[in-house]
Amino acid sequence: MADILGVPVQVLMGQLLIGLINGSFYAVLSLGLAVIFGLLNIVNFAHGAQYMLGAFAAWFLLNKLGINYWGALILAPLMVGAFGVVIERFLLRRLAGVDHLYGLLLTFGLALILEGTFVHTFGASGQPYAAPAQLTGGINLGFMFLPWYRAWVVAASLFVCLGTWLLIERTKFGAYLRAGTENPRLLQAFGVNVPLLITIAYGYGVALAAFAGVLAAPIFQVSPLMGSNLIIVVFAVVVIGGMGSIAGSILTGLAMGVVEGLTKVFWPEASATVIFVVMAIVLVLRPAGLFGKQA
Repeated sequence: MADILGVPVQVLMGQLLIGLINGSFYAVLSLGLAVIFGLLNIVNFAHGAQYMLGAFAAWFLLNKLGINYWGALILAPLMVGAFGVVIERFLLRRLAGVDHLYGLLLTFGLALILEGTFVHTFGASGQPYAAPAQLTGGINLGFMFLPWYRAWVVAASLFVCLGTWLLIERTKFGAYLRAGTENPRLLQAFGVNVPLLITIAYGYGVALAAFAGVLAAPIFQVSPLMGSNLIIVVFAVVVIGGMGSIAGSILTGLAMGVVEGLTKVFWPEASATVIFVVMAIVLVLRPAGLFGKQA
């Protein structure tokens, strides 16, 4: 098999696959952050902990209730999303109208509480979670072996991202959500329950994080610290795409995963920092992000 710039094709394609898988997680997680910030103006630092809760919900459903992966893929986001609704209703709503810093500090504190509680209960080591039997094995593409589950992760992430974009940008409900962020009093004057819309939006953003957690459970071990290891990178992705930009979060998440994968091939030492370097360059050239609206 021929080399590309001195790198075997199998190695290059393998890293591209890993980058695309990581990019799928970045896309879904940054999409949830973009929904919450764009529609609620809340910097949700608990997003990584809510991603972890999704993985643990899948583990609990399987080991305690006997509900398999496919059931968990539906139930875990609903459970964690309902928990997010409670957080918004009884905590975040009390901070409406104050500086964004208070919401950031509150969600950061919630993340520490959740992670500390799970570390105390389960320990810092991870819990195994097997991939569904229908998605074991893979296919030999000639230049690489593609596991079915990895292909499923990419396909499911793209489906959810596209569905969310269509919901926000192309439906009447999405129009209400966008109008509620720009002029909530006017929208309320037309009889729309704006507080309920805000609660639904936050719950949906949290459910997206939990969905990513269920997808990640068979690939990574279910660990209390799995969210804290990822959230900083996801925030960088959101900043690059533009805070609150739905399309920017999806495209930038996938692109940064691929960039990270390619960097591991050609310059492994820089793979851990390349996303932050890109973020710094974007902030200098375009402070609102690649897809964000300039002030």
